[in-house]
Amino acid sequence: MRAFQLILGSQSPRRKELLSLLEIPFEVRIRPTDELLPEGLIGEASALFLAAQKAAPFEIDLQDDEIILTADTEVWLQNRRLGKPKNNQEATAMLRALSGQTHEVISGVCLLTKQEKISFAVTTKVTFGKLTPNQIAHYVDTYQPFDKAGGYGIQEWIGWVGIEKIEGSYANVVGLPVREVSAQLSKYTFK
Repeated sequence: MRAFQLILGSQSPRRKELLSLLEIPFEVRIRPTDELLPEGLIGEASALFLAAQKAAPFEIDLQDDEIILTADTEVWLQNRRLGKPKNNQEATAMLRALSGQTHEVISGVCLLTKQEKISFAVTTKVTFGKLTPNQIAHYVDTYQPFDKAGGYGIQEWIGWVGIEKIEGSYANVVGLPVREVSAQLSKYTFK
C-alpha cells in the first residue's frame, strides 16, 4: 500500500493547529487562490466550491504520493454569507447581526490525490446570546477579528462570553472538522 505525504494547503494557524491534533506528519504549502463565488451558490455548495477551488492550483504538480487538504469555513445567517470583515465597522455590524441569533458555520473540505478527489461539508449551528454594545466594541477593538468569517473566533473571548449553544462540531467552528477529516484520512497510510 502506498504511503502518502499529507500537505495542508492553508496558511491558517487555526487549521494547522487542528490538523496537528491528528498526529499525522504534514507540511504546509501555500498557493494563491481567488475566492470568487459564482452567483447563487449558498451554504454547503459555496463552502465545497471554495475548498475545491483552493485545491485546484496544486493539481499540476501534485506527486503520486501526496495528498493535499484544503478547506473553507463560512458563516451563514439567514441565507446570507458573512465573510471576513474589512474593518471595525463591518465586524461590529456582523456581531450585531449575530447577537441573539442562531447561525450556521459550514466547512467545505477537499482531499486531493492524483487518483481521486474527496469533498465533504460539515455544518454546525451556533447560537449567540444577546451581546451588549460594550461587549461587541471590546471584542472588535481588542481582538481585531478581520481574518475570521463572521467577524469572530469561537476560541476567543467572545466565544466564552457570548455563545449560548453549539449544535455539532466545535472544531468545525474553529476552522476544520477534525473528526470528519480523521475519518477520511484513516483510509490512507502516511509517511
